[in-house]
Amino acid sequence: MKKTSVLLSLFLFIITNCFAQKRVANKSEIDYVNPLIGTAATGFAKGLDGGGTMPSVGPPFAMTNFVAQTGENFMSRMNYFYEDSSIIGFLASHQPTVWMGDYGYVSVMPQTGDLKVLPKERALYFDHANEVSTPYYYSVLLNSANNQNIKAEIASTSRCGIFQFTFPSSQAAHLIIQGINLNPELKHWANDYSERIKKLRGYVKVNKAKNEITGYNPDRQSAQISPDLPNFKGYFVIQFDKPFKSFGTWDNDKINATSVEQYGTRSGAYISFATAKDEKVQVRIGTSFISIEQARKNMAIELGGKKFNDIVQSTRKEWQKNLSRIKINGVTEDQKHIFYTAMFHTMQFPREMDEYGKYYSAFDDKIHNGISYNDFSLWDTFRALHPLLLFTQPERINPMITAMLQMYKEGGRLPMWPNPAETNIMIGTHADPVIADAYIKGFRGYDVKLAYEAMMKDALVPPDNDTILRYADRDLWTGYEAQAGLTYFKKLGYVPVDKTAESVSRTIEYSVDDYTIAQVAKAMGRTNDYNQLMRLSKNYKNLYDNKTGFMLPRKANGEWDEKNEKGQWEGFTEGDQWTYAFGAMHDAPGMIEMMGGKEKFATKLDSNFTFKHYRHDNEPGHHYIYLYDYCGQPWKTQELVRKHTAENFRNQPIGINGNEDCGQMAAWYIFGVMGFYPVAPASGEYAIGAPQFPELTLQFIANGKPRSFQIVAKDISEENKYIQKVTLDGKALNKPFITHQQIINGSKLVFEMVAKPNYNWK
Repeated sequence: MKKTSVLLSLFLFIITNCFAQKRVANKSEIDYVNPLIGTAATGFAKGLDGGGTMPSVGPPFAMTNFVAQTGENFMSRMNYFYEDSSIIGFLASHQPTVWMGDYGYVSVMPQTGDLKVLPKERALYFDHANEVSTPYYYSVLLNSANNQNIKAEIASTSRCGIFQFTFPSSQAAHLIIQGINLNPELKHWANDYSERIKKLRGYVKVNKAKNEITGYNPDRQSAQISPDLPNFKGYFVIQFDKPFKSFGTWDNDKINATSVEQYGTRSGAYISFATAKDEKVQVRIGTSFISIEQARKNMAIELGGKKFNDIVQSTRKEWQKNLSRIKINGVTEDQKHIFYTAMFHTMQFPREMDEYGKYYSAFDDKIHNGISYNDFSLWDTFRALHPLLLFTQPERINPMITAMLQMYKEGGRLPMWPNPAETNIMIGTHADPVIADAYIKGFRGYDVKLAYEAMMKDALVPPDNDTILRYADRDLWTGYEAQAGLTYFKKLGYVPVDKTAESVSRTIEYSVDDYTIAQVAKAMGRTNDYNQLMRLSKNYKNLYDNKTGFMLPRKANGEWDEKNEKGQWEGFTEGDQWTYAFGAMHDAPGMIEMMGGKEKFATKLDSNFTFKHYRHDNEPGHHYIYLYDYCGQPWKTQELVRKHTAENFRNQPIGINGNEDCGQMAAWYIFGVMGFYPVAPASGEYAIGAPQFPELTLQFIANGKPRSFQIVAKDISEENKYIQKVTLDGKALNKPFITHQQIINGSKLVFEMVAKPNYNWK
């Protein structure tokens, strides 16, 4: 009997294992996406942030993100943290990242037993073991009253979602809708409720005859750093497939039974009914920034008579179509999860903002005809995300630029960080390199004349209060910041530390922006503009201190600033003198000459990495690894690409070293494993790194035609991390650089990988 049992068990193991292997072999790209990567609040080490991502459901670039809410979110607190053990609602969210705010949100929470409406009171325990998270479907078991479970599921389209709740047997089952959440207990330096709570009121209306709740939410969590928007509202229509026997509304801790309307600051509605064991109740939600009628129209178009599983499958197909634009082979299962999750993160933001021919603009507080996108994290994403989208999302490039130009027409400036109105967060006018890079690489399907006008305004026209305000990070709204300190930048050749905050970083990044606009001017034959902008692009050199070997703050009188009481120099954005030591990404040859030549430059780079000044968890240094290409030591780039693609990304909730920042970290990783990186925006050139996968095929549209570009790393292994030789369609690349034109016109890039550096290839 024992022998028979053992043989039977062995047989079952073999059969099961064979089926498991078959399942792995038959996996599609979408099956490797793990939305829980980066959802931890904590980072790789003490003091480091988590990824700031959320396991939302919806198609690429969805207008509304449908997600389980584990805590009350605000600027600096995401709606989902992996470390949390309870859920307070299922949220229709518009929060793009941890350091930005939600706006126009609404949530639904299932419950049995005594009615509890406030988030802390209604929270239900869950275990990650009972959680399924994909980009197209989410489910979790909630521990409700009497230790009974409620199963919650999510499916969604771009503007609409379906929550499906499977209840236990209960005579007191509820659904709590929260339409606004201004909680004065949530005190945080980045989360000022004082003005919002005085003047904002959310609204809900219960219609028992239609099994429906409608309403709007005027809250924008980043409102204190944005202009006033009297007309802004996030509208919602919520429909139930089960009649409810009782209902009411609530505001703060006051429950108003049988009430059909409610205005409030922390308020919503509820419905109650009896349920049989395992009874499913569906909640359909339409969202809009235009009107309740538009939310209803969005529902009709996107949900219609479709079933829950229809939406799951259609969203899955949309993700698979987009993810399969890059195919990888010869890598581990973990590497596939990391790679395709990174691709997932590059296709969430900026979000779609238009609603079938119309859109609400937070730049003039009006409704317009056309298309739109919002939540551009440009300080982060101009570096790698937008250059990557030229390959992976070419059909969206012209509409995204058009959206930014609409913001210019409606508000007077190109966006810096709209959420959904301008917030002035971070520095620089980095819509300029995004537009310029696309223009240089052949994308012209937008108003080119208007784009040039808008970029030239960034470069030449200071903000209104330029010589009055310091423009510190996250100041209360006073107007468009643009290139703050531009008056001094043009007159003195730098931004002075005693006049404008973050002066060193601004000087460097304005120099980058102006270089990119200059490339457009050159391509248009505007020689005078080109010459003027190129002069401005060299301004970063005016802050180089030969004595210390760093770019340091100077005062308006020309004197170098002294260190503060903590022994630090002022004038840097999220870092210090090392963070911005090599920040002039547009002019590597100029930096090399400024620092005394290639050898001295390389030695300085060595110190940056050897003594751990390099911070991969933040964006300013993301191109530093590739600078060895410019000073004749590309093998060091090859070493560091291997090191940092391996060390900074994991298939775990603590899986991204630092905030993901709307796809920038992910795009850096994807370029890293492909083997080239866009160091200088609008140059049309990429620096060669080192491929990390044996084979990768990039499928894209160029010049209106489908293209396939294969990248092969021959003999790559743990030891073979160096490049011996690179050929493009059989022709050797003699230097560690490749142009955009070579890629879109080529078909096969082959790297011959070896265990020792090739010191002659440089």
